[in-house]
Amino acid sequence: MIRTQTANERSDLRLQVRETRTGGSFLDIDACIPSEIEAISPLLDRLMRLVEGSQWVAGEELGVGIALREALNNAVVHGNRMDASKRVHVGFRCELGKGVSLIVSDQGKGFEPDAICDSVATGNVLAGHGRGIHLIKSVMDEVSFARGGAEVRMWKKLKRSPGADLQRSSQGL
Repeated sequence: MIRTQTANERSDLRLQVRETRTGGSFLDIDACIPSEIEAISPLLDRLMRLVEGSQWVAGEELGVGIALREALNNAVVHGNRMDASKRVHVGFRCELGKGVSLIVSDQGKGFEPDAICDSVATGNVLAGHGRGIHLIKSVMDEVSFARGGAEVRMWKKLKRSPGADLQRSSQGL
């Protein structure tokens, strides 16, 4: 377990690299932070360094980082209402050659995802809420909500195979 320091308490970060029976491998990361705005960036920075270093979702890091930041912000601000005694949990799985799945959950009451207006629809551009969810949906391939809206599940497919850039450059492409 790796521990990172936040404003008022520690956040937990556990990672594990495993291989499947079929020869594939994946990186599992579980993290937990207090519901403080100041806790988001240190966790996000650490997670994205691990993801970028793994090269398992090469080319998709920006979208994954954007979606994760928005989901964490929503969980801290809207879900747990910045109550530092409540925690936000992140489950993160990078599957070599396939993509990344993320689950962000909070201890709040949840919300009705269908009740959130489309922030880019005519007349809703200035809406006070919903832009984060719209952004998550625009950068991730799949987005769903569970536990009454207290959990967001996201999936980003790998658009190219690992090592494809290296292979193309060695072929002079």
